[in-house]
Amino acid sequence: MMKKVLGLIPAKGGSTRLPRKNILPLQGKPLFQWAGDALRAGNLCDRIVVSTEDEEIANIARDAGFDVPYVRPLSLARDPAGVEQVALHCLETLKSRGDSYDTLIITLPTSPFVTAMDFKAAYKIFQDQNADFLMSVSLYAHTPFAALKLENGMVSPWFPDYFGRKSQDMPNAYRPNGAIHILNIPAFEKTKSYVSVPLYAYDIPWPRGLDIDTAADFVLAEALLQSGEVQ
Repeated sequence: MMKKVLGLIPAKGGSTRLPRKNILPLQGKPLFQWAGDALRAGNLCDRIVVSTEDEEIANIARDAGFDVPYVRPLSLARDPAGVEQVALHCLETLKSRGDSYDTLIITLPTSPFVTAMDFKAAYKIFQDQNADFLMSVSLYAHTPFAALKLENGMVSPWFPDYFGRKSQDMPNAYRPNGAIHILNIPAFEKTKSYVSVPLYAYDIPWPRGLDIDTAADFVLAEALLQSGEVQ
């Protein structure tokens, strides 16, 4: 039996460090639409929903061909509410209308360079491993094992065992990048966490794993596009 797959793009109107970032035009296309178009091109989802409390974002999303079946409560567009609460609200709302799904794919609107190939490859891992939880990660550009703490004008290593080593002699360390979360919905509804264990991973290399959080990140994304490093 084929499993029903729901795609979700959580795109709130407010953002602290980069105002209105989810709809900032990146080469003429709203930021959230980059990841949304990649998810759509992956042909994995029976339906892709944009969850937002913002009327402008809702209208832009509909114009771009995405489904906006409800308005998210304002309480879910402010801290401390996060993506998990937004996703659970989406599932509950759709289920109350008779629409149930087996698998949820979440992509954040701040991941413009994730590709359809990435979604397909991540979903294959999810299926092959019979996983309940998978997220995309990227290798840290600068190893966190070299981190120093600053106290009273002096520095000391957070990880003394690695202090002074060359970066190539340190373990690889990965960070979540927000581009892809794939969840078994019954398991997610039980744990209410999208990073429950066992948590499988899909590695997205630079620069496809870029996550836009600040104005500098956005400028970098524009520069990468202009340079041709990403398409």
